Amino acid sequence: MRINQRRLFVASCIALVTTAMTFSIRGDILSAFGREFDLSHTQQGWINLAGIWGFPLAILLAGPLVDALGMGRLLGLACLGHVAGVVLTIVSPLYGFPLLLGATLVIGCANGTVEAVVNPLTATVYPDDKTGKLNVLHAWWPGGLIIGGLLCLAISPVFNLGAPDVPAATLSLSWKVKMATILIAALVYGVMIIGQRFPLTERAASGVSAADMFREALRPGYLLLLFCMMLTAITELGPDQWVGSIMTDTLGLGKGARGIMFLVYTSGLMFVLRFYGGVLARRFSPFGLLAGSALFAGLGLLWLSHAFTPLMAFAAATVFGIGKTYFWPTMLGVTSERYPRGGSLLMAMTGAIGMFAAGAAGPGMGRIYDAYTVRNLPENVAGIVVVDGRFSPAAKETLKAPADIAAVREAEKQGAAMTLRHVAVLPAVAVVLFGLMALYHRSRGGYRAVRIDATPAGRPPRRRKR
Repeated sequence: MRINQRRLFVASCIALVTTAMTFSIRGDILSAFGREFDLSHTQQGWINLAGIWGFPLAILLAGPLVDALGMGRLLGLACLGHVAGVVLTIVSPLYGFPLLLGATLVIGCANGTVEAVVNPLTATVYPDDKTGKLNVLHAWWPGGLIIGGLLCLAISPVFNLGAPDVPAATLSLSWKVKMATILIAALVYGVMIIGQRFPLTERAASGVSAADMFREALRPGYLLLLFCMMLTAITELGPDQWVGSIMTDTLGLGKGARGIMFLVYTSGLMFVLRFYGGVLARRFSPFGLLAGSALFAGLGLLWLSHAFTPLMAFAAATVFGIGKTYFWPTMLGVTSERYPRGGSLLMAMTGAIGMFAAGAAGPGMGRIYDAYTVRNLPENVAGIVVVDGRFSPAAKETLKAPADIAAVREAEKQGAAMTLRHVAVLPAVAVVLFGLMALYHRSRGGYRAVRIDATPAGRPPRRRKR
């Protein structure tokens, strides 16, 4: 049976859509989780942590085993994980917060397994255009965010979520329906891979040993890339997980106004622009493209933290959306092009370290959010909404006086703004590092992809034994 290159690539894109939908839908329903389980922003950050850290746990396990177990088996396992995780999330109110965390972890593991397969699969079937095709593949990450966000926007009016007082039962049903839509995408890519033949990775097909693959992970240049991946992943994914809550608070909008619109908007920019990632990487070099992206992302985050009107927020979101567009696929492309002997392991490690960092940022952003919210509360209001040292959404719902409600809204606005300002430091560091790497490669004649059958850059050729 021949390898159906196009079908495998399309299935990979839909699998990535499924992964992205879990992020955007969870971002939209995070406040509903807070109300149903009475969770502070910090505890909501732990939900994000479970969803994100399941990703690197799975990718680190699955990445080195892509050739041993087979891409098809692993992608099928990811499909089963998506289905099981969504079902467990829907029934979690019957069993409590621990099951919600566990179900979110299962979904995260399914997401990581998808990432472990689709990146080396794309690099293998398109060996002469890795960065370009990886950018096209990862255009379907924002594509999935858009699909999930638009579904949330369409479903919310059905349950009248814009009303001042939505019954708890109605709110609970609404987020369950939103989660259930993920099952559709999961089943589509599951059906598409049935009976398909999958290739060996480029590394395995070229006869590079597993020991050589692991040695690549210790090269100084790659370790520097891993550090940069942490900076870019937090910049891109950290705000995405909080955008619904943060933008609603910074703009002072009511419950019915969907902060998720900003995620849909920036994702739309990313979806279109990633189709041009290959062209821009060739024009400016991958590191030049990454340096420019970090500059735009940092400026966009700073502007968002001062944007308290919808028009200013959308303008700032445009700058931020452009900035974060090329981070993830270009980092994967550079990893595959500069260290091809590392195979699926290095691509898995790059994705895993990014998700570990973004996962750690979830509770961290939540703590900043809570700390600055509490700091900006009047003392009399803080005595009501701060319970056991933490901001309580349930206690907030008990406020009746308009002045008290306005005070909480203003405090949440300041907390949300300060959260974005703290994150903006990271892309500033990335600008410097990527700029230096771009200058380094220019001094050596320009950026070049390393051929797997050639001697890796900076390493002397081995002598053959006679």
